[in-house]
Amino acid sequence: MTNPVDRLVQFAPMQAGDVPMVAELEKVAYAHPWTPGNLLDAVHHLNHAQLLLCDAGPRDVSPWRNTTGHLIMGYFVAMKGVDEVHLLNLTVAPAFRRQGWATLLLSALATWSRGQQATSLWLEVRQSNVGALALYERVGFKQVGVRKRYYPLKANAREDAVVMQLPLIP
Repeated sequence: MTNPVDRLVQFAPMQAGDVPMVAELEKVAYAHPWTPGNLLDAVHHLNHAQLLLCDAGPRDVSPWRNTTGHLIMGYFVAMKGVDEVHLLNLTVAPAFRRQGWATLLLSALATWSRGQQATSLWLEVRQSNVGALALYERVGFKQVGVRKRYYPLKANAREDAVVMQLPLIP
């Protein structure tokens, strides 16, 4: 695969037609993926859902493409509240991980959130997801709480979620 920085990289709103492909990517990315119904709800209920895309090259074999044929590098889904934004989902496709794309997605979300006059950005992350915890802390999120038994694991087991906040005003 050609390096994405050698190609056009862009954001585009997630559309209903993108949901089947994003749902397939979810299955590869997570043990407990969002369903197509969850994703459609996110698209249709005024959430801020953005795809990070790049042009497809002739040797690209990635199956995850949006409705215009661009490769889906990653995406996020966020929900605006009165004066805050809540990150609901942030995913980077396996071929694009550990290249800084999650940081770019978070930066774009923070910029959009400031434009919405949000004073903070919130999220929950699995306590066991040390990579994501490190990423969020690196970009300025602080741990502010724990939601006990928030995420499903297997059978009847549950995992705690770390609640994190990023202040958006100086």
